[in-house]
Amino acid sequence: MFIAGKLKKENISEYLLYMWQVEDLIRAFNLNIDVINERIIASYPVSDDERKKMYEWYESLIEMMRIENVQTDGHLQLNKNIILELDELHSAILRSGKDAGYAAKFYHVLPFISQLRTQQDNVQISDVELCFNFQYGIMLLRMKKTEITPETLQAQTEISKFMVLLARNYQLYKSGELDLEEE
Repeated sequence: MFIAGKLKKENISEYLLYMWQVEDLIRAFNLNIDVINERIIASYPVSDDERKKMYEWYESLIEMMRIENVQTDGHLQLNKNIILELDELHSAILRSGKDAGYAAKFYHVLPFISQLRTQQDNVQISDVELCFNFQYGIMLLRMKKTEITPETLQAQTEISKFMVLLARNYQLYKSGELDLEEE
């Protein structure tokens, strides 16, 4: 909860990947708040009041996962909404022509995205969501200590750079410093 709040303010890309990890963590504990409390919340170095807020946060996520039927896979609507928002921002930046560096980086990573798209069952997935899925997959491979090919690492590096620009533009847009209106 505390990490999520900090990341949401500072880096929306890292926030979303963190929230996907939290979803998987909740699934690993079978959506059992008592186990999550015992294994995560109880040992977290915060005050009792903050610990109570953490408990309620996890409890609310579990409830949302049940209501939205994402107990075994998929993502919460609140996380899907961020993907949609980032995808809309991405399209607006490209349409506006106001950030040539962003557009150049996107077109630089587009061949990697196109290659990833050929490995997807869902042809409707946006470029932005595809990048997030790829980054999350790499993170999972690293956690499992699975060997990653140099080509995949190169793609990951370039896609990461693109996502950094997207996250930076998101922060600028949210703060009102990035105007994408037609002139």
